[in-house]
Amino acid sequence: MKTDPSSFKNGPLQGVRIIDATTVVLGPYATRILADMGAEVIKIETSSGDQTRHYKPLRHEGMAGYFINLNRNKRSVSLDLKSPEGMEVLKRLLKGANAFIHNMRQQAADRLGLGYEAVRAVKPDIVYCSAVGFGSAGPYSGRAAYDDVIQAGSGIAGLFAQVHGQPMFAPTVLCDKITGHTVAYAVVAALLQQAKGGGGQAVEVPMLETSAEFALVEHLHAATFEPPLGEIGFKRVMSKFRKPYRTRDGFMCILPYSDSNWTDFFRFTGRTELLDDERFRVLADRVQHIDELYAVIEKEAPRFNNAEWEAFCNRVSIPCMPVRDLEGVLQDEHLQAVGMFQPATHPTEGDYRVVRSPVQFAEPFRLRHHAPRLGQDTINVMRDAGYSDAEIDSLVAKGAVLAAPPVAE
Repeated sequence: MKTDPSSFKNGPLQGVRIIDATTVVLGPYATRILADMGAEVIKIETSSGDQTRHYKPLRHEGMAGYFINLNRNKRSVSLDLKSPEGMEVLKRLLKGANAFIHNMRQQAADRLGLGYEAVRAVKPDIVYCSAVGFGSAGPYSGRAAYDDVIQAGSGIAGLFAQVHGQPMFAPTVLCDKITGHTVAYAVVAALLQQAKGGGGQAVEVPMLETSAEFALVEHLHAATFEPPLGEIGFKRVMSKFRKPYRTRDGFMCILPYSDSNWTDFFRFTGRTELLDDERFRVLADRVQHIDELYAVIEKEAPRFNNAEWEAFCNRVSIPCMPVRDLEGVLQDEHLQAVGMFQPATHPTEGDYRVVRSPVQFAEPFRLRHHAPRLGQDTINVMRDAGYSDAEIDSLVAKGAVLAAPPVAE
């Protein structure tokens, strides 16, 4: 008997409960992906909350814009996990969960009583995911890790040196987000095994290994072989001429790729002498002479403005795109048309912009819960776990839990 897809109106992970003990970007990004797919995500926070709550500017303390879009569709429970009573609450929540995700250093998780064996003793079939800086089997295990550190160690920052003469960090928390995606798909795979009767397991997702694998997808290339057939690094994307090109009135990505693309480009720019150049006839040869090709684009790009380049490229199916700043991304006609940026009104923070999940299932993305205030859901989640109001009041009085008044959404 097949299940009616429409019964999963909140997403394919509806019915999955995840206990989320992550902070900052990597972990919350992963659990937001899972929450957007329909999972019930219970965010466990200390009395001060996730540090991204406090980044300025903000309208009210504890509800920064950084936090609001990273933590939508989640519920917040605030616990003192250093107290036996607070830890007992967490254990009771774990008994009803399918997965537990944290991004603490594993040694810290073990000291806190949240290592795999300790959690499995509470819920034997739990999917236990630890997002860490470095894999536990290596000599870097236990080191502090942030995005910049991993960009340095994974080769990503060094790629800039090979092209531009000095290493640089990509101006985005690239490795955090790459690893967040990896956590999300790893947890979904483990949940599938769990659902098929395979039980739970420990899943480790290290930032360095994830980012190194990411960087080497194309760049290993010639070094795939033993001995290497050439220098490491894929030539086309390592060209110093691979860049947005200055046009008459701005910058464009102009990317002829196929044989017909280059034929059309040479004719449009009047460079017909290159049509029969043996260096540029087929893709494999073009990659070997990519600097010369990209230098041609750089020289020809200023002859036309962005609109003229777009009109030509779109007419002959040459990939192209004007360079936009972030404000321009928000105004992009395509992203506007597909509803990428949705207006919403938070019950305490007022009007704000939601950047929806890019993934569209049969049932469209739904904002089920606005990002919660610290401890907003403590009382309701504890009631669901079987705590009486008297027990909750006692734990609040002891400081084991923090319970903010619930907010009507």
